[in-house]
Amino acid sequence: MDELQTYVKRKSRLIWIAYAIRKDTREVVDFKVGRRNNRTLGKVIDTLTLSSATKIYTDKLNLYQNLIAKAIHKVKNRGINYIERKNLTLRTHLKRLNRKTICYSKSIAMLVACLTIYFWG
Repeated sequence: MDELQTYVKRKSRLIWIAYAIRKDTREVVDFKVGRRNNRTLGKVIDTLTLSSATKIYTDKLNLYQNLIAKAIHKVKNRGINYIERKNLTLRTHLKRLNRKTICYSKSIAMLVACLTIYFWG
């Protein structure tokens, strides 16, 4: 599980894309768009726990420690390489996620629609 930062309308309106992938098939399990807080991350983690995930690999963000049970939460040096590579691929394929570009999302609904089509279309 990891998160990706982008913006909507202007660079002062930061928005985060929190998503999780399966490590073996590299398919996106679930994603949510919102602020980088317990509510947004918790929705993705709830999906993972309901699908009976045996291990959840994350980075060292302190919000994860409160949301994921210690028995399945793993923080490893190379545990999230696949999802970090997916972040770079997303930024390359969807220009609205780039940091320095003239392309951007005008609404959160369009951002969610584009991500849904990209992940599962």
